[in-house]
Formats: sequence, C-alpha cells, structure tokens
Amino acid sequence: MVETASQMGTGTGGTRNIAGTNHPLIELEREIASLHGKEAALIFTSGYVSNQTGIATIARLLPHCLLLSDALNHNSMIEGARQSGAERKIWRHNDIGHLEQLLRAAEPNRPKLILCESLYSMDGDVAPLHQICDLAERYGAMTYVDEVHAVSMYGPHGGGIPEREGVMDRIDILEGTLAKAFGCLGGYIAANANVIDPVRSYAPGFIFTTALPPPVCAAATAAIRHLKSSQLERDRHHDRAARLKSVLHAARLPVMPSETHIVPVHVGDPEKCKLVSDLLLWKHDIYIQPINYPTVPRGLERLRITPSPHHSDELIDRLASALVGVWDQLDLPLRETVCGEPDGMLIVPV
Repeated sequence: MVETASQMGTGTGGTRNIAGTNHPLIELEREIASLHGKEAALIFTSGYVSNQTGIATIARLLPHCLLLSDALNHNSMIEGARQSGAERKIWRHNDIGHLEQLLRAAEPNRPKLILCESLYSMDGDVAPLHQICDLAERYGAMTYVDEVHAVSMYGPHGGGIPEREGVMDRIDILEGTLAKAFGCLGGYIAANANVIDPVRSYAPGFIFTTALPPPVCAAATAAIRHLKSSQLERDRHHDRAARLKSVLHAARLPVMPSETHIVPVHVGDPEKCKLVSDLLLWKHDIYIQPINYPTVPRGLERLRITPSPHHSDELIDRLASALVGVWDQLDLPLRETVCGEPDGMLIVPV
C-alpha cells in the first residue's frame, strides 16, 4: 500500500470507464478471478454494492428471470433482488426440499437464478452447496453465492466454502468482500467472462461510482496472494474459535450451535442484549456487538463473537469470566443442565 501510494498517490481519478481504471486494480481483478477459479472478476466499492447492483443487473439482463432467494440472505442481496424488478420466490433457509418445489413449479425454459450465502454470519451455519448445485443443474438454473464471511477463511487457498467443498466450478457467480478477512475495502463478483462483461457494461453501481484507489487495490492483492499460500492464519483462527466455544460451553453460557468461526451467544431480549454489550465495555474493556432486530428475528437477540488469530488463551478466559459476571448481574439464564449431558442444553425459541 505504501509503495503504491508513493508511486501513484492516494486518489482514484474517477469512475472506471473514465479515469479510474489503473494497473493495481486490474491486477486485483485477475487475482480474485484466480482465487475463485473463474475467467474474470469485477471490483465494486463495497460488498453491499457488489450484491445490490450485481444481482439487479444480472436479473434484468435475463429475460423473464425468476429469482430464488434463501430466507436468511443478507439485506444487500434482498435489495438487489428487489431492484431487479424480477419475480422473486423465497425458499426456507437451507431447505433443499422447498427449493426443489419452487424450481419444479417454474417453467422449464425460464431463466432462474438461485441466491444464497455460503456461510450465514448470524448463526454460523453453512449452505448445502452440493445439493444446491445438483438442483441448479437438474432444473437449468444459475447459482449466485455470497462468500463474504468465508473467503480466505476456508479452503486450502482461502477460496471459501465452495473451495473447501469442491464445488467452485459448479457455481456460476461468486461474490465476496475485501473488507473482512483481507483487511482492505471493496467488494467483487467473479464469474465467466460472458457474465462479467455484461455487468461491466450495464451495472449502474459500477458505471457511475468512483473506482477503488490504487493503494487499496495493491494491499488487497498482497493479502490475497499471502493467504493463498499460507495456512497458518486459517488454522490459528479456527483453533481460537474452537477454544472459545469450549470455554463458553464449560461456563454454561448459552452458546448457539455453530459449525464455523462465528460464535453466537443467545440473550433473547433487545434491551438486555444492548446492556450486556455496554457492561462488557464499561466494566471489562471488552467490545462485542449486540445483534438485535431487524438483523435477527425478535426473541433471538444475541452477541456475535468472532475471535481473531491473535486472541490468546488468557483473553478468551477473561472474556468467559466477564460474560459470567454480566450474566449474573442481569439475571440471565445459563444453559440448562440435562441428565447425561454435562455441558447442558441450549433452549432457543423458534
């Protein structure tokens, strides 16, 4: 980043089609395409914009397109679907049977686009990508997978859940962010050139906005290249998440089930959820965000904890102790003890 800023400055110059396209940006798009095994990639100013304008543009370019969207998709995907003007069907979260019902009911030759995330950030669960790809191939649908919470975190090269599951080549469009695990700024979609080129030509959120600055692009490229060859950060991150879950379980705190690095802790009350977060900060110098409606349904308010590779055993133990103290102070329920289940059982309303 510093080297590029010294050579090219910190400004962008304008939109991509006027003066904003620069060599570091082109290098970054090539690196992203390589990461996801696609022919091309397109950079946007954020992950939100890449979903919003990418989905809307692709759906508009497919005549009479039917969008099939998972019920827990991110707001950016919902907005992209709405702005497309295309017909939308919502399938129950990760319910493959319901998705197949909707696909079977659609006209066989109608263009169809299945929208889902690979890793859902509020619950930490993973989409059944093999089965989704099977249905897409059976019913002639395209697939669009949001990878923002998985890219660089999973797979032997950081290509995300699709790389880990071996379905990268079966997914038509992969969307991701540079602002989370890669530590920079921006969003992108990666696909074959016959998808990327029309989006480049028709997407308002690409055409009419400022391009990413060269230093940011250079930093993102360096991050991707490093994490494609280094497994150390991924292994350490997952080790920290596993230890945190273990310690919180041992303290009988209501950790919600999660198979990933997302560690949600159930509170179930919006005011107390905010108060838990405040007390952790005021009394213990620990910052954890409260997650309330509309991000999650009412009654499922929670803390969402995402440890980093740099959180030590000492810091994790201190967090558990602080949480137990706050739980006691607010008279929040701990995990119920169940006969034969020493760690107890979490009862969460559905």
